[in-house]
Amino acid sequence: MTDAVEVSPYDVVVIGAGPVGENVADRARAAGLSTAVVESELIGGECSYWACMPSKALLRPVVARADARRVPGLSTAVQGPLDVQAVLAHRDDKTSNWKDDGQVDWLESVGADIYRGTGRLTGPREVTVTAPDGTGHRLTARHAVAVCTGTRAVVPDLPGIAEARPWTSREATSAKEAPGRLVVVGGGVVGVEMATVWQALGAEVTLLIRGGGLLPKMEPFAGELVAEALEEAGATIRTGVSVTAVERPAPDGPVTVVLDDGGRIEADEILFATGRAPRTDDLGLETIGLKPGSWLTVDDSCRVEGTDWLYGVGDVNHRALLTHQGKYQARIAGAAIAARARQDRQDTPLDTSPWGPHAATADHAAVPQVVFTDPEAASVGLTLAEADRAGHRVRAVDYDLASVAGSGLYADGYRGRARMIVDLDREILLGVTFVGPGIGELLHSATVAVAGEVPIDRLWHAVPAYPTISEVWLRLLETYRG
Repeated sequence: MTDAVEVSPYDVVVIGAGPVGENVADRARAAGLSTAVVESELIGGECSYWACMPSKALLRPVVARADARRVPGLSTAVQGPLDVQAVLAHRDDKTSNWKDDGQVDWLESVGADIYRGTGRLTGPREVTVTAPDGTGHRLTARHAVAVCTGTRAVVPDLPGIAEARPWTSREATSAKEAPGRLVVVGGGVVGVEMATVWQALGAEVTLLIRGGGLLPKMEPFAGELVAEALEEAGATIRTGVSVTAVERPAPDGPVTVVLDDGGRIEADEILFATGRAPRTDDLGLETIGLKPGSWLTVDDSCRVEGTDWLYGVGDVNHRALLTHQGKYQARIAGAAIAARARQDRQDTPLDTSPWGPHAATADHAAVPQVVFTDPEAASVGLTLAEADRAGHRVRAVDYDLASVAGSGLYADGYRGRARMIVDLDREILLGVTFVGPGIGELLHSATVAVAGEVPIDRLWHAVPAYPTISEVWLRLLETYRG
């Protein structure tokens, strides 16, 4: 390793300048703490360039066309194919063409110092940065080091995998053209969203699912409705199968996917959407007694267990692998760091009680997520199965979204479903799931109800506007009351 030739002290050092690291830095600076941020790639991180922003930019035209095709008077005007180059150009614009100037300007505007290079822990409260030119810089932290390095895609170790050069989420969101045939391995969020995109942009898509259905972490009906729509759009879905090998004899030729049932599928590209691993393998965890490559186990203030200075914020702690949830954790962690830094002055007391300002309680009770497929799937809190496993006495209340007046106005032939999980002992909601066109914007009302533990009796007085899809809230409550 290059020796560090300069030492710079800070109150807080943040490793990783994605949305999570940016928010930790912002909260630390707002509290008057000097802050350094270390980034080895682009300021803005995975979400801005290879995940949330490009994927949603690709999905928006797909979903908008699907919605338009269900509107009388408009449907006949949008039967043609999407303009693939225009969709990809829109994606490029939303990623700033993979340039981070704007994000750099924002981070500098909050007063954080940026260090370009690879940051590694070299001891307690110490981070050594190796710049691209090989020079070193040692940063010390008076109060905290926050690890916000996120995750990387996991590609299974299969015969032929290196020669096959498979896609991960990065290649799937940044590809310059649609493949003729695409095999997607995995039925989680990345798998179904990318299958939706590339099927609509002209690829012949086959999804291979080891389990029994799509979106296994949501209510079963969510995956069922999304699968039904994907198959209607032309995708092939095969469940209960695993990939045992991949073959690509010619670098520019097709890839053959070998299955455990003896079958073989030929495609132009293969995308593995089979999980994530923490970016901690080259972080220097061994210098502080932790295992390289491991998830960071944290308390509700996001402080790593067994330390009084190290924080693991965002995906790296494996609590909720979602950008918005990582940003929430960053706000909590930043406030906790500031409170602990000021404890000697007693002007910012630490409050890590549930739902307190220094506890990321929502990670356990109210994690929201939208899957931007057609139809959209959205959920917050517990599913019925999760509530049962946790020992709650609950009732699942279902309603057909197609029966809501606003749904019929939104689209002809509307298909969707809503479910709320009621805690029968406390008469509050533990979870809500919506599936259907245009329901993503309904989710925050559900999140407020779950996070706020709003009593059913009070929800009865939250009157939905007519005729909107949100009237499903009234129908759910009516169904519950009988």
